[in-house]
Amino acid sequence: MDARLNLFGNPVAAKFFRYINSAGKVIADSTLPAATQELVKIRASQINGCGFCTDMHTKDATAAGETAQRLHLVAAWREAKVFTDAERAALELAEQGTRVADAAGGVTDEAWANAAKHYDEEQLAALVSLIALINAYNRVNVIVQQPAGDYEPGMFG
Repeated sequence: MDARLNLFGNPVAAKFFRYINSAGKVIADSTLPAATQELVKIRASQINGCGFCTDMHTKDATAAGETAQRLHLVAAWREAKVFTDAERAALELAEQGTRVADAAGGVTDEAWANAAKHYDEEQLAALVSLIALINAYNRVNVIVQQPAGDYEPGMFG
């Protein structure tokens, strides 16, 4: 399987990714817990059907010490006992923020209030930014049919 477009060799794509990777660095350097960041990226990527990002973020999470049990249960987080209340709130916000077109009215006040119980204003800003950013990455990869499976943690820096 080959991608429709070589994102890694195209000058426009390379410039675009430099900018959004800079945005990702801001989020990564925030006080939003790293484990929560990976869970959110995995869940949004699953919803969007982005194999490349699902592969990347499950491997990054594993390399950072995340357990296989938690990774296997991200897609069924509502029924899983392995996530904290804060992680559940982040996953709910990620789902609603990813499924904006599917939900009349977008993100509910209840989901926002629940996230706000667990995260301060900086963390909420990071969480909202992360949801937007991973959705952008997912869309690019899905559009070009970026193949999944070859990612190795740290290969992008």
